[in-house]
Amino acid sequence: MLVGCSSSSQKPVQVVDRNSTSAYAKKAQPSGGKYIVQRGDTLYSIAFRFGWDWKALAARNNIVAPYVIMPKQVIYFSASPAPVQAYKPPVHNTRPVYAAPVTSAVAAPSGPMVSSTSVTSSPAPAPAAAPIAPVTPAPSQTASPVLTPVKLSASGWAWPAQGTVIGKFSSNGSLNKGIDIAGELGQPVLAGQDGTVVYAGSGLRGYGELVIIKHSDVYVSAYGHNRNLLVREGQKVKAGQVIANMGSTGTDRVKLHFEIRRKGKPVDPLQYLPSR
Repeated sequence: MLVGCSSSSQKPVQVVDRNSTSAYAKKAQPSGGKYIVQRGDTLYSIAFRFGWDWKALAARNNIVAPYVIMPKQVIYFSASPAPVQAYKPPVHNTRPVYAAPVTSAVAAPSGPMVSSTSVTSSPAPAPAAAPIAPVTPAPSQTASPVLTPVKLSASGWAWPAQGTVIGKFSSNGSLNKGIDIAGELGQPVLAGQDGTVVYAGSGLRGYGELVIIKHSDVYVSAYGHNRNLLVREGQKVKAGQVIANMGSTGTDRVKLHFEIRRKGKPVDPLQYLPSR
């Protein structure tokens, strides 16, 4: 939380807001065992925020694939049975739907139109054929993902960034649910494992510009404090793919905050990453 000071000579206070014991997180806890979906929320970001396994939260609320939720929808956390909520397709002004690109129609020729009806007059002699130039294929419109060669651990994880670990995971209720890696502004941030981007935005306070990747029904990873994001929700990524540029959004210095969660619970990333 930001703390105001009466003296301008005071050093800035570190912005940290990632634990359920913090004042904001206590305030953000769902009241009465439920949470009202806000614009920009996804099922995965809500589960991540409140420490739930996304699959369990979906089952708790009778939400089925493709796990679409809508603003003002109620997400229940309490033990009482949740009412069945029918799926409603998103409207145009809520969240963009990324459809397959539409092939554009071939443009009509600019010269005069010629009727296909046959004529009785003798046709004019055909001009000599011009030499045919070789055709160069047009470049692909879809850029290939930027992949960085990475070393994988026995469990298939790679380091998300180069740099010194300046903050380690703690399971005793402290503020750090992952590790912090120091780096340079704009430095590439890499996907730690193959997966699908399930959140890309700045809606979770204390994480700045954040990417969450779902790797399986068990594991998700999170990458916080980025300068800018290079992926979108629903996009599939590979281990070592550049997903963001390192920054200082939501914190007091340039660094990457990296988390691995197993069934919604934070685990020590250093137990999964390869040795350096």
